[in-house]
Formats: sequence, structure tokens, C-alpha cells
Amino acid sequence: MTTGTNPDSPSPDDILALALDVAAKVTPRLLDAQQQRRDAGTAISVEAKLNTSDLVTELDSWSEETIVAELLGARPNDSILGEEGSSVEGSSGVRWIIDPIDGTTNYFYDLAGYSVSIAAQIDQTTVAAVVADPVRGDVFAATLGGGATLNGSPIIASSKADLATALVGTGFNPRPETRLRQVAALQTILPAVRDIRRIGGAALDIAMVACGRLDAHYEEGLSIWDVAAGWLILTEAGGRVTDLNGRPDTPGTSVCSAAGVHDDLVRLVESSNGLAAP
Repeated sequence: MTTGTNPDSPSPDDILALALDVAAKVTPRLLDAQQQRRDAGTAISVEAKLNTSDLVTELDSWSEETIVAELLGARPNDSILGEEGSSVEGSSGVRWIIDPIDGTTNYFYDLAGYSVSIAAQIDQTTVAAVVADPVRGDVFAATLGGGATLNGSPIIASSKADLATALVGTGFNPRPETRLRQVAALQTILPAVRDIRRIGGAALDIAMVACGRLDAHYEEGLSIWDVAAGWLILTEAGGRVTDLNGRPDTPGTSVCSAAGVHDDLVRLVESSNGLAAP
């Protein structure tokens, strides 16, 4: 099967196979580095990006460099966009969007809830996605029109239709002024749902919605590398993704959920001023 306007475009299945292979090469090293840190009693080197809440480790850089090298080794004419600064302009029509460690703060503190996120677009449409959870060993994957899987088995989002009994994930923006507004919004949101979870990175949170571990996730201040893979996995699992204006696939603001609670959650978050509408 070909995708896009270029008859030579690779199939989503072939693209996914490469993404799975690359993720499988990276995730063991991330776990090994954590174990070596524990054994030696040493800290992973870390620095702040914008402020003390937004961290990057040497393993973020290593992971992105490794992913980029593997992808370009297999497909040298592809484009790449990575969170840690990788930017490659290719000629194939395929663009890879990478978050080498989504949830770096969790990784730095040796907590679960971080992931490796790899998405691939053909002609600006996301056609394949992988979100790999090193701690649990879970690998979420999807192809456009091919459904979503967890460790190779098909998954679907929850059938939840009552927002009052929905378990909802969220995240907080690193900017202090935005965090204050988001925390204030919880006074409206929290009483209207079953409970709130702040797990870690958005990519894994959205993948958890796709398999029913969460019923929904909302967050502001996300970048395309945070969500590109998770969005495809969730929509292929039957869930919905929009911003507050009902537009799909809009970086910056994101409401992701089981289809049955989506509209109610959008209205709730909007009424709470929990996200800034674009």
C-alpha cells in the first residue's frame, strides 16, 4: 500500500516496523543508565531548559542522537524534527517527529511515566506511531487506518459515557504563571470527574487513554513532538482529539478522551479556564 501523493511513498506498515525497531534499541539503554546510576550512587547530568521545572538530561541527547542516526541510516532522505534540536530537511516526503524522553523529570527522579515517542508523517499526515514505556515494557503502536495495539494486541479506548466517573490525566506547563491558572482550574474540574492523575509525559498519558487506563487527558502548552504519536494511537483506538474549538490535531492545547465523554470534557475544561483557547 502507498500513502500520499508520491507513488513511491513507503507503506505505513514499513514505517512502523522501522519505528518499532529503533525504539527497541533505545529503551534498554535508558533503563540500564538508571540501574547504573542506582548502583554507583551517582546522578544523571541535568540542566534546565526554560526554568527549573523543564529539564533535559544527557540521556535525552543520547536518545535523540541515536534515534536520528538509526532512522537516517535506514532512510537517508527523510526529514526529522526532534525535541532536543534535531532538524533535518529531506526530500522523501516522510518526516519523523521525535521526543527522545517524554517525561524527563520522571526519568531524572527514577519514576515511571516517561516514554520514547516516535511518529512518522507522509505529506504532513501522521501515518505511523510508537510510544514505548521502558519501565513497564509496554509498546503502543498504530498505523493510519490500521488500528492501534499494545504489545502487538489490538486496543480500544474506554466506552465511558459519564464524565462524572471518568479518570482524567493532565499535566502542568513549566511556566509558573500558567501553572497558577491550571491549578485554579482544578477547583472546577476535579469535583466534576472521578479523579485526576498527573502521571508524567503527555505521550504516555494519551496512549493510556487509548487502552482504557485513563478515560481522558487534557493539557496546555504541548509541542508537536509531545503528542504526534499519541494522537494517532488514540484516534486509531476509537478516541477523540481536539482543541477547545473542536479542531483536531492542534499543538498547544489538547483534549484527548474516550469518544463518549469528549464533548462534555471540552465544555468542562473551557468553563474552568483550564486551557488557553488559541
